[in-house]
Amino acid sequence: MWSRVGWGFAAFVVLLYAIEGGEYGTSDLVHLRTRHHALVARIDTLHHRIDSLSTLAHAIETDPAVQERIAREEFGMVRGSKELLYRFAPAAVTSDSSR
Repeated sequence: MWSRVGWGFAAFVVLLYAIEGGEYGTSDLVHLRTRHHALVARIDTLHHRIDSLSTLAHAIETDPAVQERIAREEFGMVRGSKELLYRFAPAAVTSDSSR
């Protein structure tokens, strides 16, 4: 009786080691599969960003309307002989209350 229980337990331990033992058990493989899917999704997102940035870079290099918009928005440039009006406000005086 006890020998059968012993052999049954030994068979169970061997089966358990075959499923979960070693360097990569079943739970490790499930974790790696989940991580793989997350990384594939991240790579797809990065490919989409690269495509968008490549399209934008091409537009900046070749499209005069985009170049003009960037010149106006980023550098404050104006087209042609337009007149600019600057208003200089006096600097704000700060008081130091600790003195």
